[in-house]
Amino acid sequence: MRRSVVPVLLLVAAGLAVPSPAQAAGNTLTVDVGTVVRPVTHVASGGLYAVDTGTTVPQELHLNHLTQPPYGVQQLGNGATVPCCDGLKVAGKVTSAGAQQFWRLPDIYKDFPYRWVSWADWESKVRTMVNARLAATSVTNIDGYELWNEPDWTWNTSAAGAFNSGWTRTHQLIRSLDTVTPVVGPSYSYYNHDFMVAFLTNAKNTGTLPDVTVWHELNVHSYNDVAAHVADYRAVESSLGISPRPISINEYASPDQVDIPSVAAHYMAVFERTGIRDAERAYWYEAGTINGLLHNNAPTATYWAYKWYGDMAGNIVRTVPQSWLDGVAAYDSTRKIVNVVFGGESGTNTVKVNGLAALGSQVSVTLSRTGTTGRATNSSATTVSTTVHPVSNGSITVPVSGMDALAAYQLLITPISGVPGWQQRYEAENATAVNAGRFSSSSASNGGYVGRIDGSANMRNQSFVDFVVNVPAARAYTMTIGYANGTGATATQGLAYNGGAFQTISYPPTTAWGVFGPTVSTTVTLKAGYNVIRLAKGSPNFAGGTGYAELDYINLA
Repeated sequence: MRRSVVPVLLLVAAGLAVPSPAQAAGNTLTVDVGTVVRPVTHVASGGLYAVDTGTTVPQELHLNHLTQPPYGVQQLGNGATVPCCDGLKVAGKVTSAGAQQFWRLPDIYKDFPYRWVSWADWESKVRTMVNARLAATSVTNIDGYELWNEPDWTWNTSAAGAFNSGWTRTHQLIRSLDTVTPVVGPSYSYYNHDFMVAFLTNAKNTGTLPDVTVWHELNVHSYNDVAAHVADYRAVESSLGISPRPISINEYASPDQVDIPSVAAHYMAVFERTGIRDAERAYWYEAGTINGLLHNNAPTATYWAYKWYGDMAGNIVRTVPQSWLDGVAAYDSTRKIVNVVFGGESGTNTVKVNGLAALGSQVSVTLSRTGTTGRATNSSATTVSTTVHPVSNGSITVPVSGMDALAAYQLLITPISGVPGWQQRYEAENATAVNAGRFSSSSASNGGYVGRIDGSANMRNQSFVDFVVNVPAARAYTMTIGYANGTGATATQGLAYNGGAFQTISYPPTTAWGVFGPTVSTTVTLKAGYNVIRLAKGSPNFAGGTGYAELDYINLA
């Protein structure tokens, strides 16, 4: 987070700065439905200071990850008059959204840039923040302490010494208090090869490597640079003999980009392609608005790009951009839905979608577009057209005329008939998997599953999977769980929904790990709309499961 120190371009159209897009027409975005990139996890759906205690969190966005200030926050960012967004106070909202959160520890300071006092003062603050987390025994969504923010320009070297030494000292203090919660950083304001080499060398030599590596992408052309930065970072890790760390871009988009829908689609595309674990929209203006996706708790234009992205399920599939026309696409094989979010060019352009043979000889194609009215105006999406396209050799070509380079667009491609009115199957690999891993299997529904759901000791390492589901009516539903259990004996997990009491689910033994087909069923009583269903080996208010089970999907009927 920074106050507006990056120059903002002059406003040109609709009160918005024009981003790098807006080149010539006649370009083609190619979507290859048969080429899987990875499971849908809504990588780009996150924010810095995105949620406050008064925020209505739209569950349809399927927020992936947040960076929030710590317990006791004093930071008055971007002209705020009172501190906001304390990570402990908003923990319930974060869980209901299906997200996890980092705590940005230096936001315990009131001022930005931070005003260093002394090492005694800083270490006292760190102890207070970490101990508050340890005392919060029902909070399970704090998955990282961010030790500092943008040290390349906010660290007071003259008073505190070199940042790399300060990292080591702070890391060691935290580990003396909490040996479990990940430590993340270095959180540079931009990717710098030399900084990263020096940081990782020191961290390796001192045994203080980050569990997640973090930097920011805030320049006007950052979405063009992400791939090169990730490749360079991986090369640095390899050269130093460091095992690959997950990468978090926990601030992205410059002030003149953050409210432009087409730019959001570009960032979604590059983060998915390059294997970023999570990414958070930058906090340039007011807090608690999902970084401008809401105004007065109602959608703005860019909200719709993230809503369509949030609707994705199944697998992210390959997209090949041309010029500034780019986008992200997903295929849900259980419902036979292809969802493409794209933008970046003006005039008439084309989206070509390959690999559609499973959808039949004809498909229904609905084209929608966002507005371009910025962060301070509520906006609806517009359905441009619904048409039928013949499928030729597994492909369709969809012309999109009159494109606005600032707007984002959605193509929703479905079979002509037989598409269920609401999503009934939810893949475990698309859900929020905490202290567990995502894996692939040819026998799994949609090709993926969640395993290593093994932790039950306490709120920092308990293992569970949270499914955010959306049902049409308040009633009882039969929930079928696809699973594998290779232990040779019955395993158990806890089941709870919407924070209610746990019941026990039993999984009889199956033939092998990672081989799916068996199911168990139970009844869940859900409210109309969004619900959070948790299957847990360990969780607060649950004594803990027995044995081990891997999760393929849940199905509501």
